[in-house]
Amino acid sequence: MDQLDSKILNALQNDFPIQQKPYETIAKRLQISTDQLFDRVQKLVDNGTIRRIGASINSHKFDFKSTLATISVTPDKLQKAARTVEKFHEVTHSYQRNDKFNIWFTIIAPTEERIEQILKQISSELSLNQNQVLNLPMKRLFKLNAKFKVS
Repeated sequence: MDQLDSKILNALQNDFPIQQKPYETIAKRLQISTDQLFDRVQKLVDNGTIRRIGASINSHKFDFKSTLATISVTPDKLQKAARTVEKFHEVTHSYQRNDKFNIWFTIIAPTEERIEQILKQISSELSLNQNQVLNLPMKRLFKLNAKFKVS
């Protein structure tokens, strides 16, 4: 990654223009062509530096409910569990941890009942007992401005 890639990453996460052709504006700011910007961004996606480009919506402003959930599965069930969890469009992201509870994920849904339905379905499909599924709903919101300065 060179200095231009760093500038691109900073522009994408810190000052993304909300307009019809945002990449043209970013390219002009960086004094490069739109094609060069697209090529660089694609390489950053391909090498895993960029995983996602998209808006972050405050779901609570729309009265949606959210939770952090985790399940405990045996190592031989990890791949099946990951596929099961990720098939729900309400799951925003998931990740594996090296712990008893080894798959963690967040759910954003219109109601708490829908969250419970999802957890019950995951539990059923993976034959998990009640002690292998944790629902950890938010009690208090702490919002961090997680912007990373790339240099």
